[in-house]
Amino acid sequence: MSLLKVENVSKRFGELVAVDNVSMTVEPGELRAVIGPNGAGKTTFFNLISGFLTQTSGRIIFDGDDISNQLPARRVWRGIARTFQITEVFPELTTRENLRIAVEVAAGYRTKTWLSGNADGEIKARVTDLLDMSGLVEKADRLVGELSHGDQRATEIMMALALKPRLLLLDEPTAGMGDQETYDITQLIRKLHKDQKLSIVLIEHDMRVVFHLADRIMVLAEGAMLAEGTPQEIARNEAVQEAYLGKAA
Repeated sequence: MSLLKVENVSKRFGELVAVDNVSMTVEPGELRAVIGPNGAGKTTFFNLISGFLTQTSGRIIFDGDDISNQLPARRVWRGIARTFQITEVFPELTTRENLRIAVEVAAGYRTKTWLSGNADGEIKARVTDLLDMSGLVEKADRLVGELSHGDQRATEIMMALALKPRLLLLDEPTAGMGDQETYDITQLIRKLHKDQKLSIVLIEHDMRVVFHLADRIMVLAEGAMLAEGTPQEIARNEAVQEAYLGKAA
């Protein structure tokens, strides 16, 4: 069974068609990229999958169930987590504290004012695992607001991972980064995909990242799907080169 099926989804804002009859299937364990020029509808498409927007038409199927009208929190509970274009962290808290908040939410402790010793130990162990996985151990007790953009993004990704998703949506994970930070985040995404067996869909402008990571690529242009295929097929596609890759070059 496919993990995610987006079936003929459209989103209109008045006369503006932001997403136009787009379909996509994500298989378990797949790493897929969504690319396209600015204004192509990529983030709107992510917002539809994660429930921050409701589609005008079409439907979204996750793990065999129609989630088209479910709220974002319900979709997180079902196993969909995401990051955003602008990094969403708590800059006044440490890396460890940021991760602990996410772990407590995932464990259902967000409304409790007191935790048993066993529960607290389990949370601390999970936070330690996330720190080890992300390479942020040495920065665990630094304020996130003092970290580099790359480390802040890594923290946000690990906060999403703390929710134990089956599908992770990454919205421009390397935006605004230099070469070394881009490499580090790319390696982290690859590690999560391989070691955690995560299904991942990412929006990305850096074609080096896309072609290095993705199993399959979907190209959006003016809200509609322009092409879909393997990195090799997309690289050879003349319509894609004209609409996006050629402009990037």
